[in-house]
Amino acid sequence: MTTTTPLLLITADPSHPLAYLALRYARTYLANTDTNNNDTNNNDETDNSDNNENVPAPLNIFFYADAANTANRLRWQSADQMNITQEWQKLAEQYQLTLPVCVSTALSRGISDSENSTRHQLDSENLAASFKLVGLSELAMMMQGNCRLLQF
Repeated sequence: MTTTTPLLLITADPSHPLAYLALRYARTYLANTDTNNNDTNNNDETDNSDNNENVPAPLNIFFYADAANTANRLRWQSADQMNITQEWQKLAEQYQLTLPVCVSTALSRGISDSENSTRHQLDSENLAASFKLVGLSELAMMMQGNCRLLQF
């Protein structure tokens, strides 16, 4: 059985409700994936090599357009609001996720890593930990094969 890999294409600004919905979806999907993997791994009577239907597909995430603002480590959030950048970082750490951000949309919004700051003679970098600036070819590669695209 071929598994479908979900791809979360997040384009909403971090202040938009869709950005929070994307985070909630990712949390739920990963928690269910983790639960299913633990159930499968704890069953000693099952030969998992022939039983791929119980192994969930990985989750791909890509931040594009206004969602690049999520990767700004200098983005301030009031204490009464959830800090969506920190929540994505926690999720990335918990599940060893990569959080790719389109480099051109990030740079056009004033978000840069040290490499691009040097290349484009910018004063400093402000990319939040766990996020990574990548080209659109990364998105194209994620979309190859059996992909289920969900845009937020």
